[in-house]
Amino acid sequence: MPERTVQLSELVGKNLLEVGAGRPRSVTADYGPLPILRVADVLDGRIETAEHVQAGIFDRRTLGPKVSQPGDIVLTVKGTVGRVAMMPLEGSIFSYSPQLCYFRPLVNGPLVPRYLYYWFKSEEFWVQANVVKGQTDMADFISLGDVSSLKMRLPSVAEQRAVSEVLGALDDKITVNERIAAASEALALALASPERWESRVRLDGICALRKVQVTPVEITEAAVDHYSLPAFDSGKIPAREDPAGIKSGKFLVQGAAVLLSKLNPEIPRVWNVLPEVGVPALASTEFLVLAPIGGVSSDELWSVAAQSTFRNELASKVTGTSKSHQRVRPAEVMASEVVDPRHFGADGQKIQNLSGTASAMRKEAATLSALRDTLLPQLMSGRLRVKDAEKIVEDHV
Repeated sequence: MPERTVQLSELVGKNLLEVGAGRPRSVTADYGPLPILRVADVLDGRIETAEHVQAGIFDRRTLGPKVSQPGDIVLTVKGTVGRVAMMPLEGSIFSYSPQLCYFRPLVNGPLVPRYLYYWFKSEEFWVQANVVKGQTDMADFISLGDVSSLKMRLPSVAEQRAVSEVLGALDDKITVNERIAAASEALALALASPERWESRVRLDGICALRKVQVTPVEITEAAVDHYSLPAFDSGKIPAREDPAGIKSGKFLVQGAAVLLSKLNPEIPRVWNVLPEVGVPALASTEFLVLAPIGGVSSDELWSVAAQSTFRNELASKVTGTSKSHQRVRPAEVMASEVVDPRHFGADGQKIQNLSGTASAMRKEAATLSALRDTLLPQLMSGRLRVKDAEKIVEDHV
């Protein structure tokens, strides 16, 4: 089939998630409790969700029968427009918040599902989306009708599959790396679990709170590594940025440290960092910069500060009138007790090895992500041949 330009609505089945349309009705009677997907759960092509919708709650929290299947392409359409993910083939059925929609390419149709996923990340999609995207007083949005009316360059099924396989090889390796990193960190946390150790110490007995603050626009280096909450949430890799573009003051990170979020501490944002030599490292002021002392490594410090029991204790000490502004005072954090890592012995070395593995896997994943993002617009526009891209990818996976 020769290449042609087609409206998206001609290539997908009737979208079952028509935002704001249809009478609310429960699907929990058919499927049981369902994991509910929100905008925050769609991260760089992957799905992360833990909350389930119980019977009787579904109707109060969502509108209509919003249930997708593995293989559907998920798109955020309100708040943060344009996050996209492909439902895992081995995954379960999901329900949706009204800020998301999904697309299901026609069975045996001319559109390959994974190609549609990459198309939503392409320049062709964004050029059109930015034209039709609207804005309320609170957030950006794009209607389902507008998305469905967008037009896409549609090559042959064979070329779609070839493009999807090249980019998919990188994404699959990224996924493997992320799983290894997560498993390594889980093992490290298990070794430092409070259930295994009796000895406790105040946090300020094993680390110092660093408060050196800098104004990024005054930095003369061409680039800095910016450790922000969004960077943590999107892969635990700092964003390399032009300091002139960072408008607010930041903490200077000098040497190995642990960054502990004081904002909503029940959310697991504890970051074990080792800044790259020669590149200034800046941390959001929402983090506490903890420098290990007394012979404790940053890996061991992270392993005790990232324990869920410690986070829960900090969460009980927060101040603030709203969920988005709940913070724990630095003095409360430093006075709180954790497992004493100075007694770890051989387990301390195991924790350091596991942390090193997690860091290496994430750095490689970041390199692969950059390569994918470089190849994607070239392949989707047809400016780069698939065979040439395959040769490039072979050296990295």
